[in-house]
Amino acid sequence: MAAVLLTVEAQPPPNSVRSLLTYPFARRTMAEKLQVKELGPDKPEIQLTQATKEKSKAYNRTFCRSWFQRKSWLTGCGTANALFCFPCILFKSDKCDLTWTQSGQTDLKHLSERIKKHESSRVHMDNSVKLAVLGKTSIAAQLDDGHRIALRRHNEEVDKNRHILSKIIDCIKFCGAFELAMRGHDESDSSDNPGIFRGLVDLMASIDHDLRQHLENATVFKGTSKTVQNEILDCMLAVLRERIVEEVKAAKFLAIQADETTDISTHCQLVMVLRYIDQRNRIQERFFEFIKLPNACADAVASALSERLRFILPQGQERKLIAQAYDGAAVMRGTTGGVQRKIQDIYANAHYVHCYAHQLNLVMQQATSHIPQISHFFSDIAGFASFFTKSSKRTAVLDEVVAHRLPSASATRWNFNSRAVNTVYEHKDDLVRCFQTIRNSEGFDAPTKRDAGGFVRMLEDEAFCFFLALFHKIMPHVDMLYNHLQKRNIDSVTIAGITQTFISRMQAIR
Repeated sequence: MAAVLLTVEAQPPPNSVRSLLTYPFARRTMAEKLQVKELGPDKPEIQLTQATKEKSKAYNRTFCRSWFQRKSWLTGCGTANALFCFPCILFKSDKCDLTWTQSGQTDLKHLSERIKKHESSRVHMDNSVKLAVLGKTSIAAQLDDGHRIALRRHNEEVDKNRHILSKIIDCIKFCGAFELAMRGHDESDSSDNPGIFRGLVDLMASIDHDLRQHLENATVFKGTSKTVQNEILDCMLAVLRERIVEEVKAAKFLAIQADETTDISTHCQLVMVLRYIDQRNRIQERFFEFIKLPNACADAVASALSERLRFILPQGQERKLIAQAYDGAAVMRGTTGGVQRKIQDIYANAHYVHCYAHQLNLVMQQATSHIPQISHFFSDIAGFASFFTKSSKRTAVLDEVVAHRLPSASATRWNFNSRAVNTVYEHKDDLVRCFQTIRNSEGFDAPTKRDAGGFVRMLEDEAFCFFLALFHKIMPHVDMLYNHLQKRNIDSVTIAGITQTFISRMQAIR
């Protein structure tokens, strides 16, 4: 008689991920729920590894079981070899992150960052509280009338504090919307000019009784200190970024625009802008972040952009990035080792588009600056404005002799050189007399006289005068071409025509 062997699959523990996904917690009886709570998160052996490559090094990351001791809410699934959130699986809702309740976390490289983000989320904290109070007697039902009155007063105080904080936030938002400096030189109560932010708060207090009473009586927290201002700004930034990331995740396509520059403190930084179509089919362009770079090489820029894109685009949405726009620098546009090539190696659909936002006279200046003599010429031109802006006494002589101001030098106003060239050319003789007046005056110090003498020699230099006359003829045509190209209703035929006209005029000047 043949023996028949039956294989019976062992039932998973009631607190395991597999059991909770198969038989949801919400459908269980109270006795079963209390059993799951008493057992706590299942901590099976999981084989979770991830291959990682950074620069030229390749290595494997392996999950360490010490995470279970460090995070009491963390659980795992030995079948899926993934990590889950125990409270969120029990009380999951539409707001829960599916990677913590359904598919599981497998990205070990960003595990610490994602754990920190998840456990600080509102939905996780709510679910943890629900699990903690499950099966306990409601104390609220046993409160006497006196305690309930105290509780109601406490809630009224909370509402009042929220109202006061909302008014302070409104003042901060106002300063940010109009790019106003928040801090004043002296913000003490006795100051006559405490700054714009404190002035706004005082104005708000004059029409809001609760806020005025708070500012007059508060001894610990007024909400107007620089520390509170910075913390509120950080919170506003976090909320804004979270909202932008939500919109990007819901959008079908994404494009990025980035540019690298050196700020006034000589730190190299990268600005990142996102462009996408929201759910209402409107094009959105959102500034996302200033990124501090160790240097301006292609590897540093590409690494910074890749790190932000991994945060913005979830795993599996890499094809959503369809465009990347940079300036024409070789570091950014290089087809072999440039930033656009490195990004496209990761995001195959991210086609490079040249950024068209630069003014033409800046492009012309950068193109011609490869010639050392012209590079020196533009540096010398910038020196005229710098010389006069450093002293009101020098400016007074300029107003008296030349009767015309030089355009203010600005690193962000890219048409400065065009206006500076025209001004120096048209008032060349007057500027020579102005510098000679400063040089012969007894009211100026030795460095000022020395610089004035240098400008006189520069204005009499044959090479400088040649480039000054040349670019005085070129710049108006460049400005005219730029103004035509910036028209909204321009078409390709018109562009071809005005470009040909510009080329013809340049040939005529040549």
